[in-house]
Amino acid sequence: MTADENPVSPGEGTGSIIPGSADRAVAAAAERAKVTAARNLPSFDDLPIPADTANLREGVNLNDALLALLPLVGVWRGEGTGRGAEGDYPFGQQIVVSHDGGEYLNWEARSWLLSETGEYEGPALRESGFWRFVNDPEDPAESQAIELLLAHSAGYVELFYGHPRNQASWELATDALARSKSGVLVGGAKRLYGIIEGGDLAYVEERVDADGGLVPHLSARLSRHVG
Repeated sequence: MTADENPVSPGEGTGSIIPGSADRAVAAAAERAKVTAARNLPSFDDLPIPADTANLREGVNLNDALLALLPLVGVWRGEGTGRGAEGDYPFGQQIVVSHDGGEYLNWEARSWLLSETGEYEGPALRESGFWRFVNDPEDPAESQAIELLLAHSAGYVELFYGHPRNQASWELATDALARSKSGVLVGGAKRLYGIIEGGDLAYVEERVDADGGLVPHLSARLSRHVG
């Protein structure tokens, strides 16, 4: 898979339906849940506040304002492809999506570089932030929009707005970006996340290049590890 390939087109169909494929996907998800359903994030028992949970079976209930983002909650691990100045490169990634009952989701994504044989080579991109629903800044009627606020380890902060495309996919685009004095030069981005066949989380990211156009940057397919 290369960075310009949509990883099974998140949130969309994959073409013709293979007989029995849905049943197999459900069976595979059920089998996987035997392990992932018993896992959750570690926590300190002596804190007076609700613990973060990435497992909807445990902890406080998900806030009703976040029900359209419910499928994202969990810990996801897998591999993807990035595109840099020297061409495409493989990476591994873990994304933690948790909540504490508040009107936001906690988001932490960590990635690491991989060799051509899949061996760890070193740390890569890292970001953390929050998903929430807010009044759409582009809509006079103030319909609800997704707001994603991210801080990147490369030295910049990014604000996305977007909308659910359906019950299992979400599309966002950069609205504002601020770089620190030590931060890398980057353009805005467009991201598409989706739950695809087998219950995996897939996404693609395009970023604005030096010529001002969106170009493929990242894509990955991650399997549920917790939840």
